Amino acid sequence: MNKALRQAVIAGNWKMNKTRPEAKTLISELIPLVKDAGCGVVICVPYTNLETALDATKGTNIKVGAENCHWAESGAFTGEISAAMLAEMGVEYVVIGHSERRQYFGETDVTVNKRVRAALNAGLKVILCVGELLEQRESGITEEIVGMQTKVALGGVTKEELKNIIIAYEPVWAIGTGKTATAEQANEVNHYIRTVVEKLYDKEAADGITIQYGGSMNAKNADELTAQPDVDGGLIGGASLKAPDFAAIVAAASK
Repeated sequence: MNKALRQAVIAGNWKMNKTRPEAKTLISELIPLVKDAGCGVVICVPYTNLETALDATKGTNIKVGAENCHWAESGAFTGEISAAMLAEMGVEYVVIGHSERRQYFGETDVTVNKRVRAALNAGLKVILCVGELLEQRESGITEEIVGMQTKVALGGVTKEELKNIIIAYEPVWAIGTGKTATAEQANEVNHYIRTVVEKLYDKEAADGITIQYGGSMNAKNADELTAQPDVDGGLIGGASLKAPDFAAIVAAASK
């Protein structure tokens, strides 16, 4: 990480886990463990836990995010939640384009861009996910896939708006599988994403954007991953559901 140019951020993605009482307990355990963090700390929780999380984190250094938002401000979209609704609650971050949304719910590069645009318009900060499938990596087209996802997602985003975007590189083959890219592999793709941002904007924008790694980062491998020059923290799945493990990752990114 280059902390002189950009902030490291550790964001927990709880996915479809935790009832409201369970969320309150986890957050209360987490607060004292990360209060002196030298990096940004975010928890992205299910919609039903947002109010609980916002109340529990008041006065702390922990920011709250949602796991998705719709591109429309309102309308006939049963079961969806708009960015404006999240912003009105006081939510600060939103995850967009997670591989599970792409894999299970028909998310495309185009709809990711529409959601990014809606989130920025509502004043939210975006954690934008990009990453390749195993067969795409084995075919040697990781850069083409990740580059295209990044370019399409950032379509129409100004350099000033880019300051409210974090990119999370999450190789799909390393999510929920227990597999993890090596620190060198993670850094290589993160660096490539940074070159894509530089071509779209300029070197200042590329140097300033936080690019996380999001493929099974845990308490054991966090030190090695966050020591890489282009890995600016992580988007954490399973390890974010255990306060000591998440705190250990925050500590690694705080060095």
